[in-house]
Amino acid sequence: MENNEQTPEQPISNEFALGTNRFPDVYFEKSPDQVKTITQDGDSVVFTSANGMRMKAQLVSDKIIRFRYTYSGVFERDFSYVLAENADFKLSAKELVQQRSENVLSTTDLQVYISNTDLRLKIYTEDGQLISEDAKPFYQYSTILKGTTSIQLTKKAPKGELFYGLGDKSGALNLRGQKLQNWNTDAFGFSAESDPLYRSIPFYYGLIDGIAYGIFFHNTHRSYFDFDSERIQELTFGATNGELDYFFIYGPTLLEVAQQYMQLTGVPELPPLWALGYHQCRWSYYPESRVRELAADFRKHQIPCDAIYLDIDYMDGYRCFTWDSELFPQPTKLIDDLAAEGFQTIVMIDPGIKVDPEYHVYKEGTEKDMFCRRFSGEMMIGPVWPAACVFPDYTKPEVREWWKGLYYDLYVENGVSGFWNDMNEPAVFKVNHMTFPNEVRHDMDGEQGDHARAHNIYGMQMSRATYEGLKVQKPNKRPFLLTRATFSGGQRYAAIWTGDNFATWEHLRLANIQCQRLSISGFSFVGTDIGGFAGDPTGELLVRWLQLGIFHPLFRVHSMGSNVDGASEVDADTVRMTELFDRRDQEPWSFGEENTALARKAIEFRYQLLPYLYTAFWRMIQFGHPVIKSLAFYDQTDPRMHEREQEFIFGEDLLVVPILRENCKEQALYLPKGEWYDYYAGTKHSGGDLVLAQVTPDKVPLYAKAGSIIPLYPIQQYVGEKAIETVDLNCFVGNGTSHIYQDAGEGYQYLKEAYSLRTLTSALHRGTYTIHQTEEGQFKGSLKNFKLSIIGLGALPSQLNVDGKIINYTVEDKQIKLTVPADFKELNIQFN
Repeated sequence: MENNEQTPEQPISNEFALGTNRFPDVYFEKSPDQVKTITQDGDSVVFTSANGMRMKAQLVSDKIIRFRYTYSGVFERDFSYVLAENADFKLSAKELVQQRSENVLSTTDLQVYISNTDLRLKIYTEDGQLISEDAKPFYQYSTILKGTTSIQLTKKAPKGELFYGLGDKSGALNLRGQKLQNWNTDAFGFSAESDPLYRSIPFYYGLIDGIAYGIFFHNTHRSYFDFDSERIQELTFGATNGELDYFFIYGPTLLEVAQQYMQLTGVPELPPLWALGYHQCRWSYYPESRVRELAADFRKHQIPCDAIYLDIDYMDGYRCFTWDSELFPQPTKLIDDLAAEGFQTIVMIDPGIKVDPEYHVYKEGTEKDMFCRRFSGEMMIGPVWPAACVFPDYTKPEVREWWKGLYYDLYVENGVSGFWNDMNEPAVFKVNHMTFPNEVRHDMDGEQGDHARAHNIYGMQMSRATYEGLKVQKPNKRPFLLTRATFSGGQRYAAIWTGDNFATWEHLRLANIQCQRLSISGFSFVGTDIGGFAGDPTGELLVRWLQLGIFHPLFRVHSMGSNVDGASEVDADTVRMTELFDRRDQEPWSFGEENTALARKAIEFRYQLLPYLYTAFWRMIQFGHPVIKSLAFYDQTDPRMHEREQEFIFGEDLLVVPILRENCKEQALYLPKGEWYDYYAGTKHSGGDLVLAQVTPDKVPLYAKAGSIIPLYPIQQYVGEKAIETVDLNCFVGNGTSHIYQDAGEGYQYLKEAYSLRTLTSALHRGTYTIHQTEEGQFKGSLKNFKLSIIGLGALPSQLNVDGKIINYTVEDKQIKLTVPADFKELNIQFN
């Protein structure tokens, strides 16, 4: 068949579109020219150029300045789904000095030089070090027929400057040389080169001459970032529409930038403690007898587990908020029985609501006008798991309020513990576009807009509505919610995972990079589909992935079994028959006795580390420190740490070296500055050097910082199985401060002083090693004793006392062992 399509003519520049001639389209290129007026209003200064461009510089704090650009004459409504409502920033001093060629806007920490010629910026530290400079002025491209299609800003990227962050990207940790975009995408089977992926986090760090800053691009449209991919020492970021609106965040350390970004976009609540345990998931566990078999197998194999997930097959014909009465005839009894065995039940809810006049959610939503519509007025209908779905408009307050109530039966009546919002990019099957057309309209909380603007925050607003609904339904229970798609600020509502990966060693490597990047980009509660969602892992791959997952806050195995992606095209009965003959199991005991023992050991170690991980979450909420950090965030002054990707810091005191290669016998690693102990052998190493570690199948290389104290719980089959009366403390001799945070692990009494925060300060000086403990808070748990292991003392004690009393001790494997009351104040060891 002959292709009669004609290539449309290109638009012509407005500069040449003179007279009465007509053209396919006419484009406009705009950049600011000479500054005409300067107006101050409180903490903001507005610069207006002769051609009508306006730039507003808003002093948010001593270290944060917001810049906004517009040609419309007015700035957009100052409304945000992203920014935290309760952010409390300090602005100590401000000053504007107007000069002939440029203006200087200052805080106590920053000086911004603003050109009077074209509004280009230079940003200096308070002591005069240049850390950010515009290479070109703000640029906007628009046409008569399409309106604005590009806004962007280009900054200089000197040689040696490094870039981190941007959230959900699978390339190298250092972003330099990469060209990336943000557009939430159902990216099944992604690779290292895939872009975009499931989430949009338009925030990056710059590190130049030892000084760190961050830029958060506050725009929800499709955005793009070019980190000097052409090697011309320029960085460009922009979007297809909306306002050029960004926050400049000064460190000077990477951790200080992370802290302020978290404060700007919002800090999550503490998760329930059980959510930090092991989770088992697949597509799908059914019928009810299969779920009971799974739970019984965990307890039979003595492998700890806290959560079992039910994927889409628990529903009645993919109708959200329903049960398949044939597969799950008594869901409440099932959930109660699982709870009695220590299992929390988590179920999936998608945004695609099946078109069915007899289905109560569709019927009620249609009557109340809750679903997205095209600009023509007809409802947006597209295939996801049901062949025809409608989709709630979560940018409409009335829809979010309605959505909250839909969880009541599952959450309150049935006793489901948590939820999993999937497919919420939003995904649409069958079409290459993979989502709504841009012309679908959204309420945008009263402002009205199209899907091009709403797309990237659609999943975030779904998780917001879900989270708020769970808070309403059970106000004394901390919600657990997992979401696939989200945006900056979405960490306030839900944990995330990296999406539909593959059971390959390459994807294990990507899992390590992605979780580091997402954690430093605000999403500490992150994990991967352990073992790979698609494909079949070997026993060795699953074990190595579990060993990495120990140190990822979300610790979940998930696989697709014998299903086919996009299975709305496949008869469900066919899939279920296939599952009967080839389940492709991916449970921890599915790969032989040897691998079962290794998997059990990995999961047990995670349960021992729960007090350390829970304390890391407390620290993240208090100080904005990511739970897992790339090495550059530990010491940004060491150039050798800037490009290290395999090792990472877990919490504050543990250096993790995951094994990412098959049949690995030894692993080169880099120890940061200071002194480090091999966690298992207790041998001490000096930082600043490469170390060749011998690798065994049962664990990954792990190092503890000298002076750190690592708390360990006894092994439990689930959180709360045992009253914790004794906590082990591995004390690595040196100088340092560690914390142990505890509360009930559920509920909100910790906000009313019902918590325990122990500060343990270690000191080593001239033959004396001491540990001082202070405690605050009013939580009275079951803890009675600490069992201490003193590692690295180097000599036997000549005297050992606790609170002035001599205490008996033993020596095992060169470690000093003793038990002390949990409320001790000072341990003192004299040695030669």
